[in-house]
Amino acid sequence: MTMNATIETAPEPDAVPQRLTFVLAAACGMVAANIYYAQPLIAPISAALGLSHAAAGLIVTMTQIGYGVGLLFIVPLGDLVENRALICSVIMLGAAALLAAAFSTHALPFLAAALFIGIGSVAVQIIIPYAAHLAPEAIRGRVVGNVSTGLMLGIMLARPVSSFVTAASSWHAVFFASAALMIVLATVLWMTLPRRKPVARMHYGTLLLSMPHLVRTTPLLRRRALYQASLFGCFTLFWTVAPLQLAGAFGFSQRGIALFALAGVAGVFAAPIAGRLADRGHSRIATLVAMLLAALGFLATYIGAPGSMLNLACLVVAAIAIDIGVQGNVVLGFRAIFVLGHEQRSRLNGLYMATFFAAGAAGSAVGAWAFAQGGWTLASAIGLALPVAGLLYAVTE
Repeated sequence: MTMNATIETAPEPDAVPQRLTFVLAAACGMVAANIYYAQPLIAPISAALGLSHAAAGLIVTMTQIGYGVGLLFIVPLGDLVENRALICSVIMLGAAALLAAAFSTHALPFLAAALFIGIGSVAVQIIIPYAAHLAPEAIRGRVVGNVSTGLMLGIMLARPVSSFVTAASSWHAVFFASAALMIVLATVLWMTLPRRKPVARMHYGTLLLSMPHLVRTTPLLRRRALYQASLFGCFTLFWTVAPLQLAGAFGFSQRGIALFALAGVAGVFAAPIAGRLADRGHSRIATLVAMLLAALGFLATYIGAPGSMLNLACLVVAAIAIDIGVQGNVVLGFRAIFVLGHEQRSRLNGLYMATFFAAGAAGSAVGAWAFAQGGWTLASAIGLALPVAGLLYAVTE
């Protein structure tokens, strides 16, 4: 497919070439990484910008707030605006924000840039419904799972990559490099992706006003969004406070924290497996397993004395279990909501993602506060409560 091709409203069985799937997966990974580069860098960035430990969570929270804003006000445009142009424009907005963050030397400009990094990163959530539109019903879960593998890989690799780059140079270099990568990516996507003009004919205001109606009339959307909210809240809490615990109780350097973050890469394998399970009708049991894994992960962190090798091993196990649960469950949610109608797919995705990213932003902020007040004990107790609440809700289905 070339830049002159146009996707029609109905996908063909062979409408997702392997090359295009790879391009979409790679784009998702590179863009999604922008949300997570700062997570293991909270300590050096907050020190450089003069932020207290209690306020350090804002470094991650502002990006997630921006992401939530983009999910509600930009992602729905995927049902209205030509998708290739929209994707590339949003990525370029993210590139500009990354450059602003790279040049920042004070807290306020950096936090403002972080907000727009989050907004620019919602290109991922335009790409995923775009891929779902290409795929026929029978293999939609598999295609979404494969594209989401790139998304998850970007999320998982962002933390160790940013830690290694910071250890070798500075945190500023992370944002400079990503800005350059986004410019190259937008160029490649403009030359590679087929055009897709949605069939919807409505004004932007009407589009936005339709979203509360979708929430009220789509119980499946509400349920899947709340399932993932419980998991994503514990996910962001864990990865906000784990670097602080590693630096404090274990004396880890930035390079050591980067090596620890590699444990989360194991979660990437959950996405394609979850997609295939969903295609075969096993979403309910897979959802329960995902939540149970996250809860057991937090419980494992109580094994061994803080600072001991046993406790460190259990933290690694927790990172793997939590990431597998979160990454698998998000694909189960994608598969469930994307069968509800292609004409509203971007709005459904925006609502789904906005719900659980709000929980993610809260998880980061509450996690940083809880760690400052009660250390790992308080923070992990809150993290454990979230997937347990999700399990209790899931059993009512």
